[in-house]
Amino acid sequence: MDILSDVSSEWLRALTWLLAIAAGLLLCFWRPRRLSWAALGSVLVFAVANIGTGIYVLSHIGDSRWGGGAEDRLGAAPKLADTPVVGRFLGDLDGVLNGVVDGVNQFIDFRAALPVALEYLAAAGWALVVAVPLGLLALIASYREAQRREADFARYSLRVEELSAELQEIKRHLGYPGAG
Repeated sequence: MDILSDVSSEWLRALTWLLAIAAGLLLCFWRPRRLSWAALGSVLVFAVANIGTGIYVLSHIGDSRWGGGAEDRLGAAPKLADTPVVGRFLGDLDGVLNGVVDGVNQFIDFRAALPVALEYLAAAGWALVVAVPLGLLALIASYREAQRREADFARYSLRVEELSAELQEIKRHLGYPGAG
């Protein structure tokens, strides 16, 4: 069952963008403080969607959505078996001619679908090129966030030690049993 059979070529192109935008928004709402990771995820979803669409186009090369019109295709091969006098000797060539016509028609369909698929695959390649600096940016942002949290933890630990020392001093001052 082909769920994308009723989707036009323009809508397929729009779907890749819509998936990327939806993924980016979903990641922004899920982790609002991690925008760099949301951008990276959105770009990777765009790349995967374009790769999938390119594969879809190549697996459906006979589809008219890719521009291969009926006027470009070859018609049926002539029936040589119907030729008077020599038709019975040429009957074996009918299958060969039909195979040649089918092969040429498949090549015409492939020639029409290949540029469309290459557009999607090129867009995926560019998205992967953009993903590299975004990934580095996300790693740098995560590293800085980890350093900030580590500094906060060290500051809180020092404060807890200071408060514990003050509490022990208060216990000792009040003569609390076991303080000392």
